[in-house]
Amino acid sequence: MPRFRLDIEYDGSLYAGWQRQANQPSVQQAIEEAIEKFCGERVSLRGAGRTDAGVHATGQVAHVDLIKAWPDDKVRDAVNAHLQAAKARIAILGATVVPDGFDARFSATGRHYLYRIVNRRAPAALDKGKIWWVPKRLDASAMHEAAKVLLGRHDFTTFRSTQCQADNPVRTLDRLDVSRVGDVIEVRASARSFLHNQVRSMVGSLKRVGEGGWTVADLRAALAARDRAACGQVAPPDGLFLVGVDYPEEF
Repeated sequence: MPRFRLDIEYDGSLYAGWQRQANQPSVQQAIEEAIEKFCGERVSLRGAGRTDAGVHATGQVAHVDLIKAWPDDKVRDAVNAHLQAAKARIAILGATVVPDGFDARFSATGRHYLYRIVNRRAPAALDKGKIWWVPKRLDASAMHEAAKVLLGRHDFTTFRSTQCQADNPVRTLDRLDVSRVGDVIEVRASARSFLHNQVRSMVGSLKRVGEGGWTVADLRAALAARDRAACGQVAPPDGLFLVGVDYPEEF
């Protein structure tokens, strides 16, 4: 039974998140149904990251086991055809046979997210639903300097959802960069794994710094508090993208 790695892109606006849910559309369900229509198999798809409702992806990864050893391009094209017929805003960028030991979630060694803020008086028109509109001028340089406080290994209780199911709030944040390109501020975050709502929570708190409401010391105190109540505003899901997942060379 061959195992296929699927590289996936999607617009999360129409979905209640990645994970299959009882009465709401999900990315996982849409792909599983497209696979069933393609080859007649009911499958269970495992994704690298359980993105929330409204969160997008350009580099999500999942794996699925199929009975037949279909050609890679056949799997990609056939699943895409059924997704298109269902008017899903999802695309399979690639399908590749991988070793049986590959697990899209547990084999991952790094995950990369991008958060985009349009920082101008005029709202977004073309990117509406895929960017956070903040009309008040933000100091991206101050946000970048403050972000350094969060780098490294910390207890991120302040920056995780109260519904987070992780056993341990300690994570190692490898990258948190803030940069401005014209009217767009980009926040890039990388770690082996993230807590539920961690990226959006960090971005919302950095926004407080950028608008002058918080200092670097305030952000450091929020981290040290280990208290969800100390977190700044949680950024909306619109601007968040899962842009890549790392795996060992054998995969």
